[in-house]
Amino acid sequence: MAETGSEEEQDFKLRLAQQAFLIKNKEISGVDREKLKAEILEVVYGKDLAPIYEHLCKTLGWGVDAERLARMQKANEERLRELDEKIKDAEENLTETDVRDACLAKADYLASIGDRAGATEAYKTTEEKTPGVGNKIDMVFSRMRLDMLYGDWVAVKANLTKVKQLCEEGGDWERKNKVKVYEAVFCMTIRDYKKAADLFLDATATFATPELFPFTSCIFYAVVMAMVSLDRVSLKKRVVDAPEILTVIEDVPDLASFLNSLYRCKYSEFFQALARMADRIQVDMYLYPHFRNYFREVRIVAYSQFLESYKSVTMKSVAAAFNVGVDFLDRELSDFIVAGRLHAKIDKVAGVVETNRPDAKNALYQQTIKQGDLLLNRIQKLSKVIDLE
Repeated sequence: MAETGSEEEQDFKLRLAQQAFLIKNKEISGVDREKLKAEILEVVYGKDLAPIYEHLCKTLGWGVDAERLARMQKANEERLRELDEKIKDAEENLTETDVRDACLAKADYLASIGDRAGATEAYKTTEEKTPGVGNKIDMVFSRMRLDMLYGDWVAVKANLTKVKQLCEEGGDWERKNKVKVYEAVFCMTIRDYKKAADLFLDATATFATPELFPFTSCIFYAVVMAMVSLDRVSLKKRVVDAPEILTVIEDVPDLASFLNSLYRCKYSEFFQALARMADRIQVDMYLYPHFRNYFREVRIVAYSQFLESYKSVTMKSVAAAFNVGVDFLDRELSDFIVAGRLHAKIDKVAGVVETNRPDAKNALYQQTIKQGDLLLNRIQKLSKVIDLE
């Protein structure tokens, strides 16, 4: 079972990214933006993060303190000169391993201050001097976290492809488990909720990426993704009854009631929990861009689960079950039905919802006929070729 605590902490660059996200998105209420700005600048000034400071000033519209920036840049240059001297000394007097370690130190420093172009080049140089696959994988992880800081998910995808190839060449189980979490985060950003859920759930038993976020966050993402992508049987087996999730789910406010109310068909409680979870999801930098889409998907799951038990049911009964108004429900269900997301129709005169779930046997029959036609067409084409020969 994964440990809920770890000596390793979250990469401070990702904490800065989360804080900057909260400052930037003004529509998120209840955020003390001045306090967040002070906390960010304390870290930036304390660590001489000149490249990150320039990036934040540009994206958040802050005025640049030219004098402070010059001092940070000078400190960066001095540190880089020291690192270059160590590389030169290692090349002239020490072993290849020492040269590699010195190059890695420079790459890690460039990554720590947010110099993405410099770090990328330095990591490439170091990789050429690195024989071990495991060390190469760690460098790609560092580059991905830097890409996340700058919100470059295209680069994250490219590095995911690279790290998977390296794992196939000989990555150990711990690093392979790390890849699952990095890929799961990427899947969230492209709304591949099913794959994200599978990857997060696979990683919960051997969680090894505290540099991305704590274990409680992994559980939060796993549950949230699973609720819109797993069928009810799988949800119970992999989430509701999973020991890794049960261990910490109560540590995430409202998450247990959100999950259990849906699974136990307590729809009124579910909608209340959904409203509370909105605040938690809206302030997450990975989930915020998909806030509306996610809440649409999870409501569809709830409505589908409720209607599954009925051939027809009155609108008043559905509204009472979800503790919402009939007019609101009418608009909701109409939108989902028109979009083809709910297999039902509304009889406004009778005031009922009638389900028209597809006949599974008939669908299988139609699919078999279609595949048979394709097979016959291919056989006919093949026979013509044979006849010509």
